[in-house]
Amino acid sequence: MCVFGSVVRGETAEEILALPKPGVILFSRLPNLGSRKGVEDMTKKRLLLALAALLALAALAPAVRADVRLPAVIGSNMVLQADARTCIWGWADAGEKVTVTIGDQKAEAVADSAGKWQVRLAAMKAGTGPLEMTIAGKNSLKLTNILVGEVWICSGQSNMEMSVKSSRDSEKEIADARYPKIRLLTVTKIASDAPLIGGKGQWVECSPETVPPFSAVGYFFGRRLHEDLGVPVGLIGTNWGGTPAEAWTSGEALEADPDLKAVCDRWKQSAGNYSKALDAWAKTKEKKLADWKAAADKAKADGKQAPRRPGPPDDPAKSPHAPTSLYNGMIAPLIPFGIRGAVWYQGESNAGRPVEYRKLFPAMIADWRKAWGEGGFTFLFVQLANFKARKTDPNEKSDWAALREAQTMTLALPKTGMAVIIDIGEGNNIHPKNKQDVGKRLALAAEAGTYGKDVVYSGPMYESMKVEGDKVRLKFKHIGGGLVAKGEKLTGFAIAGEDRKFVWADARIDGDTVVVSAKDVARPVAVRYAWADNPECNLYNKADLPASPFRTDDWPVGEQAPPAAKK
Repeated sequence: MCVFGSVVRGETAEEILALPKPGVILFSRLPNLGSRKGVEDMTKKRLLLALAALLALAALAPAVRADVRLPAVIGSNMVLQADARTCIWGWADAGEKVTVTIGDQKAEAVADSAGKWQVRLAAMKAGTGPLEMTIAGKNSLKLTNILVGEVWICSGQSNMEMSVKSSRDSEKEIADARYPKIRLLTVTKIASDAPLIGGKGQWVECSPETVPPFSAVGYFFGRRLHEDLGVPVGLIGTNWGGTPAEAWTSGEALEADPDLKAVCDRWKQSAGNYSKALDAWAKTKEKKLADWKAAADKAKADGKQAPRRPGPPDDPAKSPHAPTSLYNGMIAPLIPFGIRGAVWYQGESNAGRPVEYRKLFPAMIADWRKAWGEGGFTFLFVQLANFKARKTDPNEKSDWAALREAQTMTLALPKTGMAVIIDIGEGNNIHPKNKQDVGKRLALAAEAGTYGKDVVYSGPMYESMKVEGDKVRLKFKHIGGGLVAKGEKLTGFAIAGEDRKFVWADARIDGDTVVVSAKDVARPVAVRYAWADNPECNLYNKADLPASPFRTDDWPVGEQAPPAAKK
C-alpha cells in the first residue's frame, strides 16, 4: 500500500502561504481608496470607473484554488522503479478529480479533505521510455524524459555527501560522466522538527555538467549498476555531513524503544541548556578560536588533518543533529516513491556510542522499510574505513572498531549487505578520496543479493573458532576462491588468554582457515583481527576483497567498557 508520512507542513507552511494563488487580485497594488488624499485626487467619474473595473475583474476571476502540485521527487527526467507498481501523488483542491496519464496507462483519484491524492500505475519494464506523464486537474502538468529502471537512495553523512569533484581522479571522472540514462536528484538540506511534504530538488541527466556536486559513492555505485545491468538508474542523494543516525530516524521509531528514547531525552536536556551554552561560547570564543588556529597550523605543518573549527552551539530548533530532524526534512518527503533499495555511508558521528548503535542502526532500517510500506527493500551500507593514528598496543580501546562490529551485527537483518573498506582509508583524513572502490563494493553486494548475479561480493567473514592446544583455528565464510595475505606475512591478529590481555599474534593461512598463536599465550581464549581505529591488516580472498574486522570474545567495549579501560 502507499503510505504517507504525517503531513505537518510543505516546503514550510509559511512559504506555501506566501505564494500568490492563481486568480487572486492583488488589491494592494490598487490606489488606497480609503485614504483622504486618494479620494480627493480622483474625480467622481474616475472613481466610478475604477469601481466598475474592479467589479468586472472580480466577476471574471476564477475562484481561489490550489493548482495540482507534485513533490520534488516526481518530475521531468526521473526514473521510475521497474517491475513494481508506481505510486504518483500530490495535492489539489479537496474533492478535485486528478487524472494521471503515462504511455497507455491512465489512473484517476479524487483529492481528500486535506487536498491529498494518489494513484497507482501498473508495473513497467526496465528500459521503457523516454515517456511523458500528464497530471491533469483544474490545471495540467506535463513531465518529460521519464525512464524506467532501478532507483536507489544514497544517504548518510559526509562520506556519502562527498562529491565527485572532491574524489580521486575527479577531472577524468567528471569528463567521462556522459550517462544520459543515469539520472540524479539531490535533495535540498532541510532539518525539521516535524515531517515535511513536497521537499526540494530536481532530477537531471548525468553529464560532466551535472555530476560534479553529486555524491561520489552514489555515482560510482550507480554507474557500476548501469554498466553491468544495462538499464537506466535513478539516484536520490539525501545526505548531510556530520550527522548521527538518530537524525535520520523517525520519532515514532525512537520513542518505541526505551533505550532509543533515551537518545531523544538527552537531546531535550541539551536543548534546555542552549541559552547557557550560548553565553559560555560568547565568553570563551576568542580563546577557543586562537587555540584552534594554533592546532590547525601545527596539523598543516605536520601534514595532518586540521581539527574542526569551533563554533557556537547548534540551535536545537534548526540543528541537523537533532533526533528525527533529517528523517522529517529529507526522508519523509520521498515516501512512498518507488525504490529498489538504499545505500548508506554513516557511523562516524555515532562512533562514541557504538553499543547503542547496535540497536539504533537496525531500528532506523526497519523504520524506513515500514514507512515505505513495500516490504523489506534492500539496504546496503559501508563499514567505517581505517582512520586516525596507528596504535602499537592491541589493548587500546577503539570505539571505531566497536562501531564496525555494530555495523556487522546489522547484517542479521534480511536483505542487507556491507561493503568493507578497512583497506582504503587514510589515517590523517576522515574523508578518503577513493570512493570508486566504495561504490564498486556496494554494487557487488547489490548485484549478488538483489539482482541474483553470481559474483563474489564479500571478503572473508569470521564464522567460528576452535582452540587447538596453544593455537586457535579460525574458520571463515566468503573465502572467494581462497584466503590470501597481501604482503610477506599475515598481520592484524591479536590473541589473549583468560587474563584478557591481548598480544600480537603469529598467523598463517592453512587451507581455508587461519591458525593463530603467540608464545606468551599458552591457553588462548580469544582472538581479534583488525580491532583498532586504523589497523595494520592484510587478509583478503582471491577476489581481492578484504576480510572484515572481528573479535571472537564478547567482553565489554565502547561505552560498556569499564572505567579503567577508558583513556
